[in-house]
Amino acid sequence: MTKSKLITGARNLSSADKRLLLAFFSIAVLALTLGIIFAMMTAAGRTGLFAITSETAYRMLGLHGVTIFFYWLYFVQAGFVLLLASVYTEGAGAVAWRPVAWLGFVMMLAGLVSSEWNYTGGTILLYDGNPTLLIDNPSAGRFFYLGYVLLSAGLLLVAVSAIATALRPKFQGVIESWSPISFAVVAWSGLLIVAAIAGANAFLPPLLWTLGLRESVVGYAMNWSVLFHNMHYLPLMATVILWYVLMENLTGVKSIFGPGFSKIVFAIYMIFVPPTSLYHMFLEPNLAEAVRVVGSLLSLFIAVPTILVFVIIVASLEAHARAQGGRGLFGWIKLLPWNNPVMVAIGFATVNLALGGVFSMVLIQEKLAILLSDTLFVPGYFHFLTVGGVSLTFIAMLIYVIPSLTGHLCWRPNILARLPYLLTIGLALFGAGGIAAGYHGVPRRIFDLSYHVDTTLEHIDAPFVWGTLMGVIGAGSVLMAIVLVIYIYALFRMLLSENREIGVDVMDLQVVAWSDSTAERQRAWTGPLSIFILVAAMYFFTALSFEILQNVPILVGAGGH
Repeated sequence: MTKSKLITGARNLSSADKRLLLAFFSIAVLALTLGIIFAMMTAAGRTGLFAITSETAYRMLGLHGVTIFFYWLYFVQAGFVLLLASVYTEGAGAVAWRPVAWLGFVMMLAGLVSSEWNYTGGTILLYDGNPTLLIDNPSAGRFFYLGYVLLSAGLLLVAVSAIATALRPKFQGVIESWSPISFAVVAWSGLLIVAAIAGANAFLPPLLWTLGLRESVVGYAMNWSVLFHNMHYLPLMATVILWYVLMENLTGVKSIFGPGFSKIVFAIYMIFVPPTSLYHMFLEPNLAEAVRVVGSLLSLFIAVPTILVFVIIVASLEAHARAQGGRGLFGWIKLLPWNNPVMVAIGFATVNLALGGVFSMVLIQEKLAILLSDTLFVPGYFHFLTVGGVSLTFIAMLIYVIPSLTGHLCWRPNILARLPYLLTIGLALFGAGGIAAGYHGVPRRIFDLSYHVDTTLEHIDAPFVWGTLMGVIGAGSVLMAIVLVIYIYALFRMLLSENREIGVDVMDLQVVAWSDSTAERQRAWTGPLSIFILVAAMYFFTALSFEILQNVPILVGAGGH
């Protein structure tokens, strides 16, 4: 059995630090719970699972996006950066500037309450908060923007605390350099600060406008695009960092490329992420053609650091597994601890993230973005990333660390080890149905699909295939929701109950201990081969998309998006 630095470090934290981390994780799980409820209400309005008005469904869509994308993903990240900074920075052992982190928590929680409260009445905003929807009644959005501003301020404070935790031992002369994980956490926290500043830049002007403190909001679309890109990519960065951490703890394997190379790769995020936001502006009508070209070229670089981290992890695992007797191109994979629910979750998260990545590269092509961005293609592919990749990884990390912070046992690991299979099946139904619906022109922000388009005084009903695809999406939605509800129940049991009769100590779950010095002399082909397949798939589906959409009739002015 390999000794887990993460579990040991988490158990050794002070009770004050544990209370802080559990506060972040508890609210994160609560936000995930609310987000799933809102998602099912949205799916009901979309697919007709049960009767719901289009207005209510639209309100639920806004709540789902706000709660999941901004609060579930960022409360849990806030807890992770504080945890990893204190555990993996030699000489730290505790969260630095804990009152600052607590103040960040309070502001984020106030932001959550404010954002949710805004949906109890008045004008309905989606998570992007377009202020043009409030022209007739600006005051209807004040709590919406206040929530985002508070969230941004809270994230800034948490990130500062995490960076201070990593810096303190260096200033005290305890250490000379950071471990790769400490370095990654500092880079992660740095981008959280960037996102927080971008959030204030985007949402403070409309907040002042809704309060009557300024006359208008200028440049909101560009400010939102910059913010959205950073907050869109940050969870992906967090995901691969957690893969790096969890694989080391589950197998004892460290990078065969050395700590220096890992630090370089994590540093690349700081270089590649901020300037690649241009592709989010492709739908802006006045965007210069030169900017569109530059945006398309830059978009090709956004996946580079994630792919490099993936190669580091897979090559290191493969080399060590082959040193332990693994044979065949993929035979070594069988040696991984697949009875461990965390390992199973990470395995399926990798597959789902790859699928989402393939179709994301289709959407960031300028010519295709114009045709697909306002269709169900977007939620179809995006849920592979947010649910199957990012959220599944975050849940796996919570399963691994919450028992170490509470002293409780892991709830029914045999059940948890089967959930990623079912989640991926649900995602496949939802994603395939959504992507196909996008190719057939189903709008993503219209819930009554019986609407018609008036062209040359003739009425064209929505195609029959739309209803069929809604059934597929609905089936996938239900299966995903069931799996996530079970995960949530398990997390709350680990937060609140000792689970003595049905639980297992996370240290007793199946792990392997690979530390063979001959690993560096082994060949590792799976990582590079996977990247080749991924790139080939990106080219194939991009070409296929162009071929499909060339044969789609375009009705000018008939979108209804």
